[in-house]
Amino acid sequence: MHNMRIGLAFNPFPEAYARGEGNTDKYAEFDSMDTINTIKEAIQSGGHEVVLIEADDKAYEKLRDSKLDFVFNMAEGYHGESRESHIPAMLEMLRIPYTGSGILTLAIGLDKARTKEILSYNKIPTPKFQLFKSSDEPLKKGMKFPLIVKPNSEGSSKGITEKSLVKNQEELRRRVDFINKNYNEPAIAEEFLDGREFTVSLIGNPPEAMPIVELAFDKLPPGVPRFDCYEVKWVWDSPGSEIEMVFCPAKIGKKLEDRIKKMAIDAFNALDCLDFGRVDIRLDSKGVPNVIEVNPIPGLMPDPKENSRFPKSCYAAGMTYSEMILRMLGSAMQRVKNTKIKQIEGVNQG
Repeated sequence: MHNMRIGLAFNPFPEAYARGEGNTDKYAEFDSMDTINTIKEAIQSGGHEVVLIEADDKAYEKLRDSKLDFVFNMAEGYHGESRESHIPAMLEMLRIPYTGSGILTLAIGLDKARTKEILSYNKIPTPKFQLFKSSDEPLKKGMKFPLIVKPNSEGSSKGITEKSLVKNQEELRRRVDFINKNYNEPAIAEEFLDGREFTVSLIGNPPEAMPIVELAFDKLPPGVPRFDCYEVKWVWDSPGSEIEMVFCPAKIGKKLEDRIKKMAIDAFNALDCLDFGRVDIRLDSKGVPNVIEVNPIPGLMPDPKENSRFPKSCYAAGMTYSEMILRMLGSAMQRVKNTKIKQIEGVNQG
């Protein structure tokens, strides 16, 4: 497995763009070149050659012509509701193995409503929800305010601001209309859970849960939203902020810890995630954990001050950044190797 030629597929945000500036969240899912170069160095430290592949409209030719043995996929994709699956689709056409989840999982993972349908089918608790293609659709019976309203197919808290928490019909209509028009996609409204929030990072096949991260919203000043919205993620939980609100390992009892980790693993498996991922979980008013988000391509910002959730939990597990990246890569390589062995055995038996 050493000395392989590995492509690193990614989407960089423009040099001029800094999160929170210019009042846009357009590039919030993309990565800085600092992050990409640190991942590159980590892969190189494992004895591999790395080829940077920007996931743009020339990506197919670059992947085809670069003579790659494997791809470490960080690409978020540029356009469309299934954009995270574009690079894996190209790689499967070219028969190049890659890290992380497959095409279908990545397409579903970006669709919050479909994700929740699969969770519900598998009896994994998730808040009640409704999808709105327009603001004049009636609210389903049994849905209780307050509701949190989000774009259905975005990540990195895009479209989630302090105005996303709605307390009545009028606020709901206004927010749904805003999302329909500004993001050109349906809005998902789900019942707001007012309990503690956690996130679980998972690595491996079968997945192993890393130490749990807690987002302690009660540490924020009065008036600041108590959920992971754009302002909280990029203003209050930023290197310049004096408020410490992200803790790992979370200060919780063993029983709750085991319950949260099991739920995260169940969600990971229900969506057929592979190699690594992150599952966000929030407690309801009775203290029951609910899955609120499954993220097959987690953020990997290396600076500990950034509080990037996945690296933070791996640091708490005793890994360095390079060890984390090599473990993610190693999980994928072992999975591909195991698949090939099974295929050969199947041919021999046939």
